[in-house]
Order: sequence, then structure tokens, then C-alpha cells
Amino acid sequence: METVFHEKQEGSLCAQHCLNALLQGNYFTAVDLASLAQNLDDEERKRMAESGVDSEEYRQFIQQPSGNMDDSGYFSVQVISSALEVWGLELVPYNSTEHRAIEGQENPCCMQAYICNYRDHWFTIRKIANQWLNLNSLLSGPELISNTYLSMFLAQLQQEGYSIFIVFGDLPECTADSLLLCKPAVQNIKSSSLVVPETANQDDDSDLQRALMISLQESSSQDSEMIKALRLNPGQDVPKEEGLDSDDDEQIRQALLLSLQTPDTSLQNTSSTDIDAMTVRQRRLAYLEKAGINT
Repeated sequence: METVFHEKQEGSLCAQHCLNALLQGNYFTAVDLASLAQNLDDEERKRMAESGVDSEEYRQFIQQPSGNMDDSGYFSVQVISSALEVWGLELVPYNSTEHRAIEGQENPCCMQAYICNYRDHWFTIRKIANQWLNLNSLLSGPELISNTYLSMFLAQLQQEGYSIFIVFGDLPECTADSLLLCKPAVQNIKSSSLVVPETANQDDDSDLQRALMISLQESSSQDSEMIKALRLNPGQDVPKEEGLDSDDDEQIRQALLLSLQTPDTSLQNTSSTDIDAMTVRQRRLAYLEKAGINT
């Protein structure tokens, strides 16, 4: 894992960490991204000025702070896209109806990388050699994600409100690619979370309750997607993932499938006072955590 480039969270520079993790090198600094953001602001200002610098719309626009960056180190998706254009790379929303995105939805493993965002925090999920890695700067180090669980991980992120983008184009060559082809990475110690995004601490109980209710309401459709993903990767057809225990992987897959099917099977004969929807969700999240998927 030492060969995999991974920047740990520094301030609110997650956009910089996300891009450098994707490109596998120290390619961008906060100054570089700020320059791109300033160029975007200038272009927006020119477009707004076309309707007249004396117009009310223009006066309101110039009084507003930049939508592309702020003093904390936040950068918008437009800045991320501009930075990637330098390398001939393109972002396409995961939920897009574009044929390339649909291909990724049907078979996430056939893509090369994903960029995810939630409440201004950016991170990269990327394939290096033949292995998928979670390169979130909030983790103490890179985290392996098996092919079996990639689709479920993405489904879980969507359920939690993440925006996901697929990266298209030719990524620059990196040392880790060639080294991991010869010697696949092994997850000896599970990566731990370094910090919690500051914005997450600002939630109050009512926000959490609303989020939980939405999650429970959507759980039925999400469960069906996870069940589909599991059934598309039955244990006997899935080769052993490099760096992961295939027996444990299969046992957890089977357990997760059972837990997702519980509302339609075993719960029919169980009192609702004993096991409710909350219990089912907690059980599912427990299996996901055991499988090494961040929830």
C-alpha cells in the first residue's frame, strides 16, 4: 500500500487531495485550484456584464461571494472539472442517462475511477492495477474495496446523499499501477477515519431524524438494488479478490443477502414489536461495516 499516493486531510483541502489521489501524484496545490476558480469567476462576471453593468442582476451578482471557492479551501465541481480538463479527463454524473454512465451503473467495475461529494467533501475511488481503492483523505490510508462490494458501496453512498461522478479519459501512468500488478496490495490493517467533516458536526437532532426517515422510506428500493448486485456476483462465480479473504467475503455476502431479504421472508413470522424497520437497517449496516464498506 506504500506505493499508493494518498494525502491525509489537511484543513478543508479535500478537493486538492481528491484530485491528487485520482492522478496519483502531487499535481495540484490549493494555489492552482484557486487560480482556476478565479478564472471561472471572471468568466461568469463577463457573461453577467453582457446584460449591462448597471443592471440589478449584475449588481447582485458582484455582491455575492464566489460560488467556486471560499476561504476555508472549498472548491466547486466546476473547479474540479476544469482541473481535470488539463489532463483530458471528464466528469459525468453517475445517475446520468448518457450511455457511458448507464454502462457504469450496470457494471461499476468496468469504470476506472469515481469522484464523490457530500457536503463539500470530495474524495476519490479509483482502480489501480486490478484493485479498487477508497482514497478518501479522511482515512488514515488507502482502503481496498473488492469488486463484489463496489456496486453496493456506491449504492450506499447514493442513499446517504452523495453526488457521484464517473471519470472518463486516460489517467496518467503511475508507479503504483505497475507495482500492484506484480504484487497486489493486501489490507493488513483496516484504515480508520481521521476526522469527521466539520459540517457534519453542525447537524441537529431534527436533521438526523429527517435523514433517517428518508433513509427508511428509500430502503426498499435500495435493498432491491443491493440484492441485484449480490445475485449478479454469486460466490461460486467470483474469483478471490487480491488482498481479501474469499471465504469471509462470501460468508458476509450471503449474510447481507439474507438480511436484505428479511422483510419479505423471516420477518413475516416475527412480531413487529420484536423487529422493526430500524432493526433491519441496523443489521444491514452491521454487515456492510463487517464487509469493509464505509457507511
